[in-house]
Amino acid sequence: MTSSSQLRPTNRPMVRTTAIAQRISAQHQGAEVQVSGITNRSAEVRAGDLFVGVPGSRAHGARFAADAVAAGAVAVLTDQQGVDVAGPLEVPVLVVDDVRAVIGAAAAQVYGDPSRSLKLLGITGTSGKTTTAYLLRAILDAAGIRSGLLGTVETLIADERFEHTPGASFTTPEAPDLQALLAVMVERSVTHVVMEVSSHALQLGRVSGIEFAVAGFNNLSQDHLDFHHTMEEYFQAKAALFDGRAAVHVLNIDDPYGATLVDRPQRTVTLSPSGAAADWSVRPGGAPGAFTLVGPESVNLNVNLSLPGAFNVANAAMAAAMAAEVGVDSELAAAALADVRVPGRMERIEAGQDYLAVVDYSHKPAAVEAALQSVRQQARGRVLIVLGCGGDRDASKRPIMGEVAARGADVLVITDDNPRSEDPAAIRAAMLRGAHSVDAPERAQILEVSDRAAAIRAAVELARTDDVVLVAGKGHETGQYVGTVVHPFDDRAQLRAAIAERTS
Repeated sequence: MTSSSQLRPTNRPMVRTTAIAQRISAQHQGAEVQVSGITNRSAEVRAGDLFVGVPGSRAHGARFAADAVAAGAVAVLTDQQGVDVAGPLEVPVLVVDDVRAVIGAAAAQVYGDPSRSLKLLGITGTSGKTTTAYLLRAILDAAGIRSGLLGTVETLIADERFEHTPGASFTTPEAPDLQALLAVMVERSVTHVVMEVSSHALQLGRVSGIEFAVAGFNNLSQDHLDFHHTMEEYFQAKAALFDGRAAVHVLNIDDPYGATLVDRPQRTVTLSPSGAAADWSVRPGGAPGAFTLVGPESVNLNVNLSLPGAFNVANAAMAAAMAAEVGVDSELAAAALADVRVPGRMERIEAGQDYLAVVDYSHKPAAVEAALQSVRQQARGRVLIVLGCGGDRDASKRPIMGEVAARGADVLVITDDNPRSEDPAAIRAAMLRGAHSVDAPERAQILEVSDRAAAIRAAVELARTDDVVLVAGKGHETGQYVGTVVHPFDDRAQLRAAIAERTS
């Protein structure tokens, strides 16, 4: 399968470097040339490319400028430090103060500003971006709209699926890849694109140069504080999606951070999953997944959502409200929500067992708590959870996740997630501290099993009729990052195999 980062439009006219320099206010050093593509990875340079040397935390990308030129790059975009790092080059150089701030606009110029030919629907928030994106995509499909999707799990261009670059874990692609993908979508007659927009993407300029038709805000809870440092910094990164680059804002005002975005000058549509006064509000139904969505112009929709949990009701309401802003009939949207499956998001594993087995991507405290609450509503027996925390990520959430899991489950199996460069035992110890902080009467039975596959088998061995086994944290992922190696690992396959092994 082709990697999404390798996709580029086939029929793009050449673009003058002077035009790019003018758009991004760059100093143009050397003679004018024409470029046909753009990349910030020297290993992926194609003949005619503009190579972008981006300063990094460990090294400056301009150190690879000579390699990029040797591979066919005809110009380089970087900052003054990059000029010094690169040394003399036999191609023109565009020099700016902040490469990250302009790389999106430069890529948009190279690929003909594709977002202006598309209706972009961007979704941000801590939890629910992927689920909301798939729900919205399902609504667009039901409306007969030729659409694309850019997100954590995969890239979709109409009916074609494209995998992400092996080892990459970006929710939102780097700006050159993103603009190229949008140009490919235009070329393939896509009209609407659903995009997950991460806080990293916003802060690092990956979505600069993109015009959104609709921007949606789901929620904000603790995550990524290794990168943003404080919740306020994290929120300000998210809030950048609502700085004027979107024509319409759809905001979940039940979330206090979402409510603070209401007073922006753009058209604002409010949403309340709790049923408070808003343009769109939710009234609970009589069965799991059933609810009534009340909207503008006397819209009153009965929805039977296939995904469990109150948080998914909020996701579905967001998807329907955003779809309405691009003209999709709300009755059609309600019908489309009845049978949507999202990879690794509350995904049921059916292998003939007499208990519920679920895999979910929840890997932050609020998401784990919501997932546990959801499965608790479906459990006639106990709730067993398998959970770890990722290495080289926000360490402050580890004891919180241990506490949340120990309070919300009957059995907690603490294991490894993606330890990356950290000591897995130290990560587990932090989770255990949080788990043991819960008073004994309310605390789950706690097991520590370092090997994730063995931990899943341990939970399955303990499961009884009418219990729920929830394997949380990795969801759709098909690899486990240990040190510098990515080992094949899929929670869904491991859970299915463990059930089959027990029942054989």
